[in-house]
Amino acid sequence: MDELRALLDQTASLAAEFYETLDERPVYPRAGLDELRAGLGGALPETPTDARTVIAELAAAADPGLVAEPSGRYFGFVIGGTVPAALAADWLTTTWDQNAGLYVGSPAASVVEEVAGAWLIELLGLPADATFGFVTGGQMAHFTALAAARHHVLKNAGWDVERDGLTGSPRIRVVVGERRHGTVDRALRMLGLGAPTDVIPSDANGRMLAELLRLTDEPTIVCAQAGDVNTGAFDPFHTVADARDGAPNAWLHVDGAFGLWASAVPSLRHLTDGAERADSWAVDAHKWLNVPYDNGVAFTVHPDSHRGAFSARAAYLVFDDETRDELDWNPEHSRRARGFTVYAAIRALGRAGIQEIVERCCAHARRFADGLAELGAEVLNDVELNQVLFRFPDDEQTTRVLQAVQEEGSSWMGGTTWNGRPAIRISVSNWQTSDADVERTLAVYAGQLAAR
Repeated sequence: MDELRALLDQTASLAAEFYETLDERPVYPRAGLDELRAGLGGALPETPTDARTVIAELAAAADPGLVAEPSGRYFGFVIGGTVPAALAADWLTTTWDQNAGLYVGSPAASVVEEVAGAWLIELLGLPADATFGFVTGGQMAHFTALAAARHHVLKNAGWDVERDGLTGSPRIRVVVGERRHGTVDRALRMLGLGAPTDVIPSDANGRMLAELLRLTDEPTIVCAQAGDVNTGAFDPFHTVADARDGAPNAWLHVDGAFGLWASAVPSLRHLTDGAERADSWAVDAHKWLNVPYDNGVAFTVHPDSHRGAFSARAAYLVFDDETRDELDWNPEHSRRARGFTVYAAIRALGRAGIQEIVERCCAHARRFADGLAELGAEVLNDVELNQVLFRFPDDEQTTRVLQAVQEEGSSWMGGTTWNGRPAIRISVSNWQTSDADVERTLAVYAGQLAAR
């Protein structure tokens, strides 16, 4: 135990040192592929190595290749940091090493997921009777929710997909918006549904033109979006839900990976109005709740279809109808106890703290938009949430300035393509991002523009 305590003390010190250097280190690593392979590679070890040596050398070799994603100046993609309570809970989760597939595998993990899931339902304004499954992220949340949808619409059409598979089954019509996230298509492929059958055009800000929806009586899944990854736009949920209501066998799924968190904030809740009418939702906790990777949640309001898509029984498994067995609600059996970090983050922040993080990130996005416009950028989206999409007067300048800002190193954001032309996307999702971080990043843009 003395050796273990020394190892854990060493690890805690290394972790603290990483956080202490976030303000100084380049947000994107300087090390190249060859350097990282040289430091981390080598022949297969033939003999044991002292654990403290392994950890010290791993930390030293990996450090040059670490992206400072927990930094307040990481604006790439939609990636949050980790609030302290969730970080500590994640360490305990690893230490406890619970298999959160069955209640009997970890009663504590089961009850914590039960509590944390109920808290999330309340925070996000979802129906109180919604079921949920903790998964790795938005990708598997889509897979989980759409598996329940597939079960539901095929069962209504008289087909048992879990027993008979898809061969010979009724066709499922899948309707999506033009600006949907790629994880929706990927989930559809994994479920054997193939590419979407109908793609509805979007407006200039990325919102689905839902008035074009025409649904019939065939088994149908409609996927709407809360928060476009380029613009932050929200589809018109009431219009989509009205179309769903007019079809006898249609399911409405909402991709709310980060945007559904607007429901937790009174000043932003209007953006998600109508999303509560959906049949299922996909949400990430490792975005705006700022818990460690990986953590996503799938919700549905059809428990029989949700459980029907995943439930498994075997003679050697132990079940109790009074307890929550997590394998009934997600694609995994042996799985990490992800509920602990969500529980800790919500306990530490409370509703008020979560609202403050979301509101502050959105205020930072508005400041970015104003500051970039003052520097001559064209802001391409309505900055309603945390996404800022912009470009400079010509494509060459947009590409050059982005590269220069990335190479300067004090912040990082990615490029994208919008309407066939290069653009730059800033996502503000980290609880640590401050006014000073925003101004420092704007100053780098000003300096790069002045230098050219």
